Amino acid sequence: MTFRSIRLAIALAFVTLLSASCGIINWNQEPPYELAASWGEKGSGQGQFNDPTGIAVTADEVFVADARNSRIQVFDKQGRFKRAFGQDNLDRPMNLSVALGGVYIPDYFKDVIHVYTLGGSHKRTIEVEGGLNSPGGVAVYPDGTLLIADTYGQRIVHIDANGQVLNSWNGKGIWAGEFNYPTGVALTADGGFYVADGYNDRVQQFGRDGNVIRKWGGPFALNIFGPFKGWFATVTSVAVGPDGSVFVADFYNNRIQKFTADGDYLTSFGVESDGPGQTEIAVAVDRDGTVWSVNFDANRVEQWRP
Repeated sequence: MTFRSIRLAIALAFVTLLSASCGIINWNQEPPYELAASWGEKGSGQGQFNDPTGIAVTADEVFVADARNSRIQVFDKQGRFKRAFGQDNLDRPMNLSVALGGVYIPDYFKDVIHVYTLGGSHKRTIEVEGGLNSPGGVAVYPDGTLLIADTYGQRIVHIDANGQVLNSWNGKGIWAGEFNYPTGVALTADGGFYVADGYNDRVQQFGRDGNVIRKWGGPFALNIFGPFKGWFATVTSVAVGPDGSVFVADFYNNRIQKFTADGDYLTSFGVESDGPGQTEIAVAVDRDGTVWSVNFDANRVEQWRP
């Protein structure tokens, strides 16, 4: 029996046991969110996308990482195109962040963080001390320091605005504080952070002191496909709502899952794929609790309301 078949057998055993005893299917603390609006299609024109991979929102605008078109597109909240930027500098933008009056963009291929004004003017490129290896996500502290999900570097790294490393959480593995291609990071109000621990199929929560508080996801970091609450099949993005709720893009299950700040499952929602691809790859939360996602398969932006 191969290692993969052993992992699958363990996963199926857990699914069978917990489905019967814990109601892990079709049980929500809250109703699912409803799809309120969407826009976009595959292409390279205004309002078209080619593999969108990240999203961020301000009070009146939506910023989308249009990865294979090597640009950021900006829309108003009704989906009207406003501007695009980055074509001269970006290669593969990923889980971007809007903070301190700027747009912070991890470049998966160039291994740097680009910083733009909200209007689309390039301000600077941050090269991290010792280098990055395919960064997938970034978050910005109020003091201007950055947390980066260094995906192929198998770490989360904390840097100052000039790229000097202040702290780093390193190591590939399944134990607490280890990672398997982390894809995103989101800050908590008290200075801690959550990590989208990609191929470990889980979320890890760290305190402001950098210590692991908790982790949640499938057993033994196994891909769990299907409508099982609190389990994932590749985590690709994480966002924190205004009330502290945690929203997670569960990519291969085509959904966003919502949790309390402590990791208790609340609800899930998303759009099923019409083809071989997957849908919900990135998530952001507005100040009023509206959820925004990008649908990778359909090449569109989606707005969700409770």
